Amino acid sequence: MSNYLTTLKWRVDADWNNQLLRLFLREHCHISKRALADIKFNGGLILRNKQEVTVRAFLQEGDVVMVCLPIEEASLSVFPELIQLDISYEDDHLLVINKKAGMPTIPSREHPSGTLANAVLGYYKERHHQATFHAVNRLDKDTSGLLIVAKHRLAHDRLSKLQKEGKLLRFYTAIVSGYVTSDTGKIDAPIGRDPNSIIARTVRENGKQAVTHFQVISRRSQKTLVEIKLETGRTHQIRVHFTFIGHPLLGDDLYGGTREDINRQALHCHQITFQHPFEDRVLTIKQEIPEDMKNLLVTEEV
Repeated sequence: MSNYLTTLKWRVDADWNNQLLRLFLREHCHISKRALADIKFNGGLILRNKQEVTVRAFLQEGDVVMVCLPIEEASLSVFPELIQLDISYEDDHLLVINKKAGMPTIPSREHPSGTLANAVLGYYKERHHQATFHAVNRLDKDTSGLLIVAKHRLAHDRLSKLQKEGKLLRFYTAIVSGYVTSDTGKIDAPIGRDPNSIIARTVRENGKQAVTHFQVISRRSQKTLVEIKLETGRTHQIRVHFTFIGHPLLGDDLYGGTREDINRQALHCHQITFQHPFEDRVLTIKQEIPEDMKNLLVTEEV
C-alpha cells in the first residue's frame, strides 16, 4: 500500500528560473498556504528532481517538482458501506457520481447510513484509497443526478474555489406543474429560511441572493419540461424558485407539488461542466434523466 494518496508533477519553465519553490507552489501550482502546511506536517513529501527539499529551495528551468499528498484519516462519524455506485467519471483526483433519488449525500440523525458518503468510503476501502469524503456539490436526498466528490483535500480546495468563481457549471432537468408560457426566463429572488419550518426555505427580502436561469424544452398537458442553469447554489433553490413563480416541481410536496405521478421532486442534475483542477482541460459530464421522470413525459407534447 502506498504511503501517499497521489503524486502531482510539474516541470519548471523559464519564467520560474531562480524563483523560490514556495512561490512556484503557491502561484503556479495554486497550492494554498494551508494545503502546504498539511503536506508538510501530515506525512506528505515535496521533491525537486526526485530529491526531498523544503519550500525554501530555489528552482532552475527544467527542474521537475513533485508533490506527494499524505493519506487522510476518514471521519469516525461516517462508516464505509458496500453500496453500488453509478460512476460517470473517475481519475486520481475526483469522482463524478450519478446519485440515485432517495440517497442522502451525507449522514444525519434521520439517515445515519445508506448515504453517498458511506458508499464512497466503502468504495475507497475496497481500493485501499485512504481518504475521507469530500463532496464538492450536494444534491437533496430526492434529487438525482451528477455530483462531484474530490478524492483528496487539495482537489477539494481547488474545485471549491472553481465553484465560488462560477467556473463549475451545473445544469438540471426539471418537470414542473402547469404550462410555463415563457420559453426562457431568469428568476432572481433572494432565499432564506421559512420561519414556519425547520426544513423549508422561502423567497424573502432579507434572504441571500439566488439566481436561476431556465429554458423550456417541451410542454405537455399541465406539465412543462425545463432545463435549468444555476448561477448561485442556495439550499432548495430550484424548488423554491419554481414555486415562487407558480410552477412547483412535480412530486415536491414540501413546496406544493403533487405526488400523484411521482413520489419525489422531478429534478435531475444532467450535466456538470468544469475546469479540471490539475489539468489543462474542461470536463463536461452528462447523464440522462432516470426512468421515473421519463415516465412523466409519455403524454404527447402540446
